[in-house]
Amino acid sequence: MLRVSLALTLLLATTGLPGLSSCNSVGDTAAALRPNFLFAISDDQSWLHTGAMGDPNVETPAFDRVAREGVLFTHAFTAAPSCTPSRSAILTGQSIWRLEDAGVLMGTIPSKFALFPLLLEDAGYETGYTGKAWGPGDWQAGGLDRYPTGREFARRNYESVPPGIRNNNYAANFDDFLEQREKDMPFFFWYGASEPHRAYDYDTGLKKGKSPETVSVPVFLPDTDEVRRDILDYYVEIEWFDAHLMRMIEALEKTGELDNTIIVVTSDNGMPFPRAKTTLYDWGVRMPMAIRWPEKVPGGRRVDDLVGHTDFAPTFLEAAGLPVPEMMTGRSLLNILTSAEGGRVDPSRDRVFTAIERHTWTRPNGAPYPSRAIRTQDYLYIRNYEPERWPAGDPDLDAEPQSFYGDVDRCPTKTFMLQEPNKRKFAREFDLSFGRRPAEELYKVAGDPGQINNLANHPNYADTRKELSEALAAHLEETGDPRSRGESPWDYYPYRRRGKVQVADRK
Repeated sequence: MLRVSLALTLLLATTGLPGLSSCNSVGDTAAALRPNFLFAISDDQSWLHTGAMGDPNVETPAFDRVAREGVLFTHAFTAAPSCTPSRSAILTGQSIWRLEDAGVLMGTIPSKFALFPLLLEDAGYETGYTGKAWGPGDWQAGGLDRYPTGREFARRNYESVPPGIRNNNYAANFDDFLEQREKDMPFFFWYGASEPHRAYDYDTGLKKGKSPETVSVPVFLPDTDEVRRDILDYYVEIEWFDAHLMRMIEALEKTGELDNTIIVVTSDNGMPFPRAKTTLYDWGVRMPMAIRWPEKVPGGRRVDDLVGHTDFAPTFLEAAGLPVPEMMTGRSLLNILTSAEGGRVDPSRDRVFTAIERHTWTRPNGAPYPSRAIRTQDYLYIRNYEPERWPAGDPDLDAEPQSFYGDVDRCPTKTFMLQEPNKRKFAREFDLSFGRRPAEELYKVAGDPGQINNLANHPNYADTRKELSEALAAHLEETGDPRSRGESPWDYYPYRRRGKVQVADRK
């Protein structure tokens, strides 16, 4: 309890939120001052694919409720379109280029980085998780002596689930967490579904009565029955994630703690289709995101400010009344959340920055495809540092686990597009998904939502390209990106997969 008492003293001294100073006892203070947190993150879901964002083909009543009773963010972005670096950025509140080998898939987390769940735990929060939290990688290799998101709850499993669905009964494991915790202490819980990560139960969407005719196929993919059915299967797994979230919300209602629980729902990176996941286009980095906290956050709002996943850590720490470490470069969202306004709320949030280094070991010597991007309300500018490399992975390298073009997940859509007749029939889509890319890309997003018309060399956009290029370069230099110094430490970070460690040869 000494740890808790010190945390409460710090809380009372630092909190600036309205209405957080009316309790008398330590127990009452703990319960009333500090919110709980339920952080729900799906695995590979792009921003459009929820009912609240207008997709009629996917049923997401839990997400829609959080959005309806809280704030729906229409322009939220992951820090990286790859599992491990995305989750590293969430935990640390920092861009991936600052995180060493926490910024690559199958990496680790160096212990020098502050992780918000552990800071909450040290301040007296009960912490736990179920499903997929940080990873994949080796969290201990960097020197951590505690798992980044608390104790695992995984005892409850289904005896049988459809192919492609994890057998973890996420909601039941959350029930176990609520049952065992100290009732007078606040909690942080990470619900990390493995869905809609591949693989899928083929044609499960059709079996559930979904219609391929109503699917909106992204413009960079072939608009065929094969692709539409693949997208339907993706929707089914989003619904699985959402159904467990609804059960968790109902569990909080039963305990009377729903309204003082900050519920955040998002995803780690975009849909597992070509030119989406692992890319810096919107389909790879623009995320579904909604936040509910009725005690402090006016609901029923859509916010169009550009926000990032690095903003979660400082938001949670500030909401808990804890100081935000200086190393965190994200910015708390509480000024937006506690505002009564919608639309554009904070004028300073007019841009976000995203990045990718190595995803899978899918190029000779494990070479990454390094890129950085700046996204404003109107434009997306991407800088590709090694344009001679294959962005989707080498076409001649049969690399596990995804085979040729290994940064694109195995899937019916990929199989269809790699068939020789379809390469010719859908040559434009094939090149967009698997071809090389130039050093600079510029897209005017309002008229080009699929970001397929590169304006980087268009004379009418020369000033815009220059302005965004300079803004990106200045930000990378200011925040210490090794790429801004011509360095590439990512070339040699170990790739840790299933007990095997691969390290690039130094030539």
